[in-house]
Amino acid sequence: MGLDQTLRLLAKARGLTAGEIASAIPRVGAATVSAWMRGEKAPAAEQLEALARTFGVPVGALLATLASTFDPARTKGEHALLAAYRALGTRQQGALLEVARSMAGMRAERARKTTTPRDAA
Repeated sequence: MGLDQTLRLLAKARGLTAGEIASAIPRVGAATVSAWMRGEKAPAAEQLEALARTFGVPVGALLATLASTFDPARTKGEHALLAAYRALGTRQQGALLEVARSMAGMRAERARKTTTPRDAA
């Protein structure tokens, strides 16, 4: 996967526009970021580092197939959940995380019980 496609996938997965990405990178405008995303230009090394920080990924992920794991088509439900989470207040977010962790723990416990071999009597 090329850098341009990786940048498009990461931007979509994070819900960022070219302008928002550009604002996180010194001396880069939205037109330049758009050109990177179209494959018309390539960022310099220091710009790659800033892009990696912006997306919260290692620099190598921008240049490798690892970035394909951020494909937004795989995580549409996660995007909706994250948008709802971000709309909550801090206390509500904490409560939601507590509920989600509790639910995940119960699910893991059920899975563990169904895969544990029973003792032969």
